[in-house]
Amino acid sequence: MSFLINLALGLLFGVGLLVSGMSDPAKVLNFLDLAGTWDASLAFVMGGAVLVAFVGYRLVLARGEPIAGDRFHLPTRNDIDARILAGPALFGIGWGLGGFCPGPALTALGLGATGTLAFIPAMILGMWAARLLGEGSASPRTV
Repeated sequence: MSFLINLALGLLFGVGLLVSGMSDPAKVLNFLDLAGTWDASLAFVMGGAVLVAFVGYRLVLARGEPIAGDRFHLPTRNDIDARILAGPALFGIGWGLGGFCPGPALTALGLGATGTLAFIPAMILGMWAARLLGEGSASPRTV
């Protein structure tokens, strides 16, 4: 049952990426080009995502336990360290250079979009390197 729930949520996420234009690197790069061909439409996508996440987290965490799992896995750390600064900075640089982040890149790969054949292996290599560098760090808190 968990597989079917995850599949349905993944398909919903992919459709949302397609409808919002997030799987089109040109649209993403135009959003980042504030001095040129700025396209503000992705700001509305982000605002909608923040609103849904805000309400969703409030409703889900009020339940006490997840529907499709035995417990919530929440981060235990709340301090700011070099990893918290470097990780998002590298993510943002990659996003700005390639016009992709992981979810839209996988969606665009399925559509045969150019650029994904270089981006996906680089993304996987980066995830592997981050995992190697992060071994031994704090584990998630169980609620």
